Amino acid sequence: MTSSLLEVFLDLARAEPQRPLLTFEQESFTRGELAQSVTRFARGLKHRGLQPGERVALFQENSAAFVIAYLGVQAAGGVVVLVNTAYRQVELAHILADAEVRACVTGTAGSAELVPLHEQLPALQWLITVEPPALALPTSLTELPFATLLAEGEASQAALSLPRAEDLAVLGYTSGTTGRSKGAMLLHRNLLANVRAVAEAWRWTDADRLLLTLPLFHTHGLMVGLHGTLFTGATVDLRRRFVASEALAALRDDARLTLFFGVPTMYGRLLEETRRTGVKPRRLRLWVSGSAPLSPQLCHDIEAEFGQRILERYGMTETLMNTTHPYDGERRPGTVGFAFPGQEARVVDVRTRQPVAADETGEIEVRGPHVFAGYWRRPDATTESFDLAGWFRTGDLGAFDADGYLRITGRARELIISGGFNIYPREVEEVLASHPSVAEVAVLGMPDADFGEQVVAVVVPTAGVTPDAAVLVEWCRERLASFKKPRRVVFAQALPRNALGKVQKHVLRERLGTAARGDVLAS
Repeated sequence: MTSSLLEVFLDLARAEPQRPLLTFEQESFTRGELAQSVTRFARGLKHRGLQPGERVALFQENSAAFVIAYLGVQAAGGVVVLVNTAYRQVELAHILADAEVRACVTGTAGSAELVPLHEQLPALQWLITVEPPALALPTSLTELPFATLLAEGEASQAALSLPRAEDLAVLGYTSGTTGRSKGAMLLHRNLLANVRAVAEAWRWTDADRLLLTLPLFHTHGLMVGLHGTLFTGATVDLRRRFVASEALAALRDDARLTLFFGVPTMYGRLLEETRRTGVKPRRLRLWVSGSAPLSPQLCHDIEAEFGQRILERYGMTETLMNTTHPYDGERRPGTVGFAFPGQEARVVDVRTRQPVAADETGEIEVRGPHVFAGYWRRPDATTESFDLAGWFRTGDLGAFDADGYLRITGRARELIISGGFNIYPREVEEVLASHPSVAEVAVLGMPDADFGEQVVAVVVPTAGVTPDAAVLVEWCRERLASFKKPRRVVFAQALPRNALGKVQKHVLRERLGTAARGDVLAS
């Protein structure tokens, strides 16, 4: 029985080594060529003494080298630690120390952040560099140029063995919005089970070609985009980053493309570019959105311009993909569909932990072979996150409608309790977003002496418009229960977002704590 995605990829490469697989800028790889590079990289690591289960961090932008290193570490028996390229020394020091990373694959910019940390990272021995390091390395660190490691691997006869299903494959660190990030332990069987479910649900085959502009350090780009390509034997056009004009040109000109995966911010920029230039994409087999809520308005606007409705899905670091709109049937805006094949999802009361009826809001729980094994060296956090029947508490709030479609309403920690009433920020955000003077909005709770918490709305105005806070409050009062209306409206030039477009409400909360009532919030 197949035990890992790596095994599936190598089997496909042996069966048809000449079939195209990956393009990146001026590089292209067939299945066989990529498999050879992966094997060389793995043997290079083994030659240098990497032991089974040791951790290797990937701290670099999208590239063919990233793909080779990702698979090569697994082929060598190591564990990949994914690191957001936006992270700097505080985050890097925590993650690399917590995972006791032995080697890190990085470039010039990454090395500039890592070298000053060497005394805090006694386990780190090698920087595997895809570009020359920015700073001279201390004696405690050895530089291994990527090409040198490949050459050493080509000359080596180090034995390689395929990973077992229960072996640890990846440590994916959570975003850490409520404290230090934790490493989610994803086993090879988790990766394989989830990509199998995704391929089945989306009818992904070797005839597909994906334009992949999402970052590979994140679940969406790596464990959906790249994994799906490797599992099905499809092809991928990998880009270093998302640039709206370049992506739209590819979607117009490359008739081979059948798939595009993005986050709502990307779709918004594609729409703006289409309206600015008149350039429209060709018809694709599937457009997918995830990693942040896709507003019903943006969904409708994309459908009107591109002539196709986006499929929305819901996932997270600990569980990969959880739910999806149906491939056939209604893709209902504002929802994320149903559980993937072979997986389960339910909504429970946040206090009693019992399942709730349709249209009742509670915490989303999931169960199945895609769910991670627990948090790295955090048995306390692991125990808190699972019940005895194996249901994982996602921390997300949601509700199933009468037809079984799941709607996400926010994070459990973002629930606002004001005057004893529960208020779900997403509900207020959707009402405010429907006002013509509001371009973007985030709603959160702030401490209040009388009510416990007060509802605060941070609004990015529509270009060229100066909204009136009182008008926006009245807009909400007319459409929602009075206790849900904002007690305070703050205007901002932009909302702070992470690399995947999610609004960072913890950053907003910090800024609101120092902003005077009625002030314009600094970006």
